[in-house]
Amino acid sequence: MGSTGKDEVFTKVEGPIIVGGGPSGIAVAACLKQQHGIPSLVLERNDCIASLWQQKAYDCVKLHLPKQVCELPMLGYPKSYPKYPTKNHFIAYITTYADHFGIKPLFNQKVESAWFELERGVWRVKTQDTGYESRWLVVATGENAEALVPEIPGSEMFEGALVHASEYKNGYEFRKKKVVVVGCGNSGMEISLDLSNHHAIPFIVVRNSVHIVPREMFGLSTFGVAMTLLKLLPIKLVDKLILSITNYILGDTEKFGLRRPKTGPMELKMTTGRSPVVDVGALYKIKTGNIKVVEQGVREITKNGVMFMDGQELECDCIVLATGYKSNVTSWLKGSNFFTDDGMPKTSFPNNWKSENGLYTVGFTRRGIFGAACDAVKVADDISNQWATDEQMISESCFTFSLRVPSSSNSGNIIRVEG
Repeated sequence: MGSTGKDEVFTKVEGPIIVGGGPSGIAVAACLKQQHGIPSLVLERNDCIASLWQQKAYDCVKLHLPKQVCELPMLGYPKSYPKYPTKNHFIAYITTYADHFGIKPLFNQKVESAWFELERGVWRVKTQDTGYESRWLVVATGENAEALVPEIPGSEMFEGALVHASEYKNGYEFRKKKVVVVGCGNSGMEISLDLSNHHAIPFIVVRNSVHIVPREMFGLSTFGVAMTLLKLLPIKLVDKLILSITNYILGDTEKFGLRRPKTGPMELKMTTGRSPVVDVGALYKIKTGNIKVVEQGVREITKNGVMFMDGQELECDCIVLATGYKSNVTSWLKGSNFFTDDGMPKTSFPNNWKSENGLYTVGFTRRGIFGAACDAVKVADDISNQWATDEQMISESCFTFSLRVPSSSNSGNIIRVEG
């Protein structure tokens, strides 16, 4: 539980408190405001919206799906944008989106703890500066809140550069250098491709099996084709069709050290959240030898490079850990059993957006921006159904002292309340 010291002062937010100023949090706030006239307070720990994109994404990243299926509610991408928007395109889009709907988060507000006060029926949220409370709490920090950095023995001994993918921008500084990329997901493959394009010498570590699919099949998005087929056919049959076309387009990837899992790509995505790799050119570089595949797990990091499970050592100038991200919900949300130990909702899509006591989640569907947009609409609609009656009930029964002050464009009217 959080602290409830008598000397603490919390600020009541008339609408929900939204933790996270990424696409998920901004979309919820926009739906609440534009569609239902409900204010909210968005708390963002960094100094900008969509900080993952602005501060931690590598330069060459693009959306894997066409822009039409990666839109946030109520406002699409400009027609001038390419089919697969770049990092800069997406940042411009989300910035315009927030400005268009007048969503202004409070920046540099890291949530240290949040808990539900059962007796009064409110959520209390503490940042490093102050505290807030509301009838509703929306967790919009998403699946990728923190870099997932594995503890590899010997990391402190390495004399070269050791970086996580969140710190990698482009391959310019690695020209003619030997780079080991640990991780063969989308980030690992795309970073390896970028390194090769900048005339570095990349080695990608492929410890497990991996599905690689073309970005498009006969001019259509592979994921778009798969999602359409899933509405008509069983998932195992869809996977067989997708893999048949994939093998026709890409060939046998196992010949190049890229074994496919026994479970099909869509079934694996739906059951574990593990996405197939969308090929944007890395496979060609692997086939031509410009990206070298190492079919071994990393045992330790040495002074000069990486030692693999078979005892072989590969000397290198740099190591990039393309090991993904993780949720951080369990580090600050107290007293809720809605999340697993790894910070994901225990209930699966499409029922993972709502808990009890006014707790909601957005951006935990393992379906990217499309999933976040779906969640945002559901959450806003559900809160709007409670808005009128709950606001009256809270104002009459929960507060012993209140003072009305002018509202901001996003946070709504606030009331000072002594804890």
